[in-house]
Amino acid sequence: MKKTVTTLADGRELIYYDTADDAVREAVDERPLDPPASGSELRRDPLLGDTVAIASHRQARTYHPPADECPLCPSGDGRHSEIPSGDYEVVVFENRFPSLAGPTGRCEVVCFTADHDASFADLSEERAALVLDAWTDRTAELAGLPQVRQVYCFENRGAEIGVTLGHPHGQIYALPFTAPRTALMQRRAAEHRAATGRNLFDDVLAREQAGERVVLAGEHWTAFVPYAAHWPYEVHLYPNRRVPDLLALDEAARTEFPQIYLELLRRFDRIFGPDEPPTPYIAAWHQAPFDDVAREEFGLHLELFTVRRASGKLKYLAGTESGMSVFINDVPPEAAARRLREVAGK
Repeated sequence: MKKTVTTLADGRELIYYDTADDAVREAVDERPLDPPASGSELRRDPLLGDTVAIASHRQARTYHPPADECPLCPSGDGRHSEIPSGDYEVVVFENRFPSLAGPTGRCEVVCFTADHDASFADLSEERAALVLDAWTDRTAELAGLPQVRQVYCFENRGAEIGVTLGHPHGQIYALPFTAPRTALMQRRAAEHRAATGRNLFDDVLAREQAGERVVLAGEHWTAFVPYAAHWPYEVHLYPNRRVPDLLALDEAARTEFPQIYLELLRRFDRIFGPDEPPTPYIAAWHQAPFDDVAREEFGLHLELFTVRRASGKLKYLAGTESGMSVFINDVPPEAAARRLREVAGK
């Protein structure tokens, strides 16, 4: 992998990731840009303990532009985008409208391909491996920022999720606090260790590997629908050897990841049949916070889920889910796992 670091016209950082060691990235951003938007404020909820980012400048962010004005496509034919080069493999850059910036953290955009009409599932294994390298490199770099406590890599796909740019891309949030869901997992892991003397993530994986909810099983990764899935179709992807973050994955796990993950995404697109639009989803990496003294107890994993519950029907968060965080799932996890096994290789 070759990494080329440059800056955009307004001073934001942009990084090219290339498979070829001789790749040359010398294009200059020629846009007359104002300094990037900033001013996000963190406020702590006194009842729940959650941290909320107040970021009013994001109201002005780019919203569903036509394809020929996509800011994530390469520059060319007199049109200048966020990526100055006329082509690219994988690119990461600081978000122009960040939810977090400066002392409150950092937000980055990850472009998986220059092809506007592709998706992650369309990538080659080599390209998916390069994305994994980029996620890992950014985790390492952002961990070095004094304000950062946790790095969250994720992808939102589909208008139903709320995506405002159709180009295949994900995001990375460098958080100055531990995310509430992570904190809850940490507490549950500590309680489990105290009660059983064992690791919670290891026990969850072992239980699922022995059951009927496994979707894909590799030598180094296991994908399964969790016992208490919140979403109609939800899959968790665990490395078979527990590690706290992407940095700790060994070479064998890194090599197998593209095969497993691409097949999983392709199955997601087959769940509802050939006449249904591409399945909207969220793919979320859960990594251990950097300041956790028990971070080796945490288990890196990816959670993939869709808001579509049936053909032409969405799972809306209604009163119990939105109001009380009490989820009601219409699709039994065993049935979801069975369906994801049925659509293999079709």
